[in-house]
Amino acid sequence: MAHKSKIRKIGNSLGILLPKELLEEMRVGEGDELSFDKASGTYKVTPVDPHFEKLMAAYKDVATRYRNTFRELAK
Repeated sequence: MAHKSKIRKIGNSLGILLPKELLEEMRVGEGDELSFDKASGTYKVTPVDPHFEKLMAAYKDVATRYRNTFRELAK
């Protein structure tokens, strides 16, 4: 289902007001973060999962520290 929204002035910034149904479908609310990813000329909007972000940061730390070990194990 396509949803449309206009860009509006909110204070000194610009913002997009999202319909309640869309917010409920995405399971987001006030204060939650959204990620905008560009692919093939279009943007994909997804909620940011703080737990996933912590897991990815831990993975990147381990992958960096043990990259030589992983390279040897892959042989």
